[in-house]
Amino acid sequence: MKSPFEIIANVINRHTLIVAGLVVGVMLFALYGASMTTMKTGTDTYLYTDEPVGSLLIHYEEEFGSDSVILIIEGSDVTSPAVVNYLEELEADIADERYIASVTGLPDLIKSVNNGVIPQSQAEIDACISLLPEEYSEMVLPSGTMTLMSVPLETGYPEDAEESIVNTINSIIESSNPPPGISVSASGSPAFSVEMKEDMQKNMGTLIGLAMLLMIVAMALLFGHVRYRMLPVLIVFCGIILTFGVMGLAGIALTSIVIAAFPVLIGIGIDYAIQFQSRFDEERRRSSITDAVKTTITSSGPAILLAMIATALGFAALSLLAPSPMVSDFGTICIVGIACCYLCAMIIVPTFAKLVNYTPKNTGSSSDNSESCVLEWKECNEAGKAHKSSKNVSFMERYDELLGRLAEKIARHPGPILIIFLMVAIVGFQLDSKVIIDTDEDSMVDQNMPALITMNKVTSVMGSTSTITAYVKADSILDYNTLKWMDDFGEYAVSKHDDLTGATSIATYIKSYNNGVIPSDKKTLEDVWESIPESTKESYVSGKTEAVIEFSMEDISIPATQELIADMEADLNWYTMHPGMDVTFTGQMYMFSDLINGIKDTKNPMTYLGFVLIFIFLLLVYRKYTAISPLVPIVMIVGWNGLIMYSLGLTYSLLTATLGAMTIGVASEYTILIMERFEEEREKGVGTYVAIQTAIQKIGTAISVSGLTTVFGFSALLLATSPIIQNFGTVTVITVGFSLVGAIVVMPAVITILERFRPKEA
Repeated sequence: MKSPFEIIANVINRHTLIVAGLVVGVMLFALYGASMTTMKTGTDTYLYTDEPVGSLLIHYEEEFGSDSVILIIEGSDVTSPAVVNYLEELEADIADERYIASVTGLPDLIKSVNNGVIPQSQAEIDACISLLPEEYSEMVLPSGTMTLMSVPLETGYPEDAEESIVNTINSIIESSNPPPGISVSASGSPAFSVEMKEDMQKNMGTLIGLAMLLMIVAMALLFGHVRYRMLPVLIVFCGIILTFGVMGLAGIALTSIVIAAFPVLIGIGIDYAIQFQSRFDEERRRSSITDAVKTTITSSGPAILLAMIATALGFAALSLLAPSPMVSDFGTICIVGIACCYLCAMIIVPTFAKLVNYTPKNTGSSSDNSESCVLEWKECNEAGKAHKSSKNVSFMERYDELLGRLAEKIARHPGPILIIFLMVAIVGFQLDSKVIIDTDEDSMVDQNMPALITMNKVTSVMGSTSTITAYVKADSILDYNTLKWMDDFGEYAVSKHDDLTGATSIATYIKSYNNGVIPSDKKTLEDVWESIPESTKESYVSGKTEAVIEFSMEDISIPATQELIADMEADLNWYTMHPGMDVTFTGQMYMFSDLINGIKDTKNPMTYLGFVLIFIFLLLVYRKYTAISPLVPIVMIVGWNGLIMYSLGLTYSLLTATLGAMTIGVASEYTILIMERFEEEREKGVGTYVAIQTAIQKIGTAISVSGLTTVFGFSALLLATSPIIQNFGTVTVITVGFSLVGAIVVMPAVITILERFRPKEA
């Protein structure tokens, strides 16, 4: 019975034009699917909404989360009558739009102390401003050259309406006619989110474009010994289109983390294309094009498939144990992408070769037609070794010989190599636990992004806008004991923790509307309740059983926030609650704190799961103990990564937390390909050393080219505007370099040691 690979080879050989037509048709359909791809930000990209923390945060945002667009108005004098009148008109225009709850700014404060009208002289306006409470005037009018306008949105507005809301506000600002010298810019969480999506889109196009450009440069420099050196770039481009098509049709959205998957796919995909083309070129030099197609697909197809599956299992660990949905999607897209790139490489390389009647380049050496004596120089005589003139040996042949000699020396002295590299890995494992974890959303975007700059400007004026939210569930929020507990706990927490600047709840407003005390009798409490504006109650109470306490805080780091939340949770454990009450922390700051815990809890298990999955897979495939050999260098590489991250001062983020599992996936491909070629040579009856030399020369050269090309592709990440992607680019470039060292240097030593325990054949 023919294998699937033989069937594919026969179909390509007999029906080349039909296969080419099918490839074009699939690409066109993939382009249609790619047009359906969407971009996504928001809470449900960070947390799983079917888990307690995520579901509570979603519920909180739907019931209490009232995001606000903050307008920053700047000029030489923002209190002049002309500016104040302009702001009043701007408020009216914005307030009429859908999903806008209200608009509050300087004109409203002035009218509140001037019988509902705006004075038309500077002296009168100044007099009105002087009558405003200091806490209000400082917040809305921090200086004579800046004023802020708050545009709170309706609670629970649809997330997909956010972009249209912000764009509408920006359109109103652009079409307005501000007085000379006055500028208006939008800030706040919604504006930041919309601009973050635009930045993601720009980053995606830039990263993919740069990665492809760097690939072209790498192929021009490193792959010149074969004809049609740019074919792998075309194959990867097809693989990326196919991946986008699957994403669009499957409804997988792009996020700030998923975007980083595409340079990774380009780097891995180029390796598959190079492996297939290199093997085809090698086979074509000694056989007909039909035989070359068959041998390439039936020999390299299964070997590269095994490597691809191992890589996919590494990424599967991310999908299964990811601390965040966007990290899970990153793993899923990597699996889909490498499968698409593998299929494109296996089908397009031989199909293209048949269409153009591929003929190898003439390198001017005897190795074009037969195996060179250099390949097994330990079995050659001196005349054989010298039969090539150094002038006729190409650079790649020199590199082949260098790898062979290096492999032979390592194979004969494996102990010192393994001991040295293992010691370095052990140090790295020890230092890995000291690498800082950072989940700050600001690190995911360009630090020069206008929305981020304006948000920082608002923060510098108003102080930190971050809050820690306590969600209160009770039998009745209007119960005196419940209100008293909320007020007392808020005051206690603020007095205990210096990083907290205040606590606001419905109890705060009830006190302010009742001379500073919470009424104990039901009738008075109901009267006070009725006097509080609905908009205020909606911000702190939902129905009769849900409420929140908003703790304002200093602008502190995420790790410091995590420590603060942990202390506040400890306070809840012993601070006696009123019967029927349940209190849980939630909100954006709690989300980022929870992500740090998630990364801590899953970073190492993701790596371990990757090892286990690949080890089980290799045991099932090879059914012998030597299946462990590809994993030994990978264990070392993971340790080296920890050492380099600590040494360079890099941090773990949602992206770099994937490094362990991703390293397993990427490095396993190189090591498995070398083991596969070694086993192929051993089956021919050659000795261990010769088999190692042949495997390292034939596969080592190909993975060196593809590895360096991959480095070029990953280098595009270093040019991203997002710091989190830049750091990811740094560690992935280093990881690929380590993977090459592990495959070319460590793998021969591991194979040699394990071969000593291979049972002797009868």
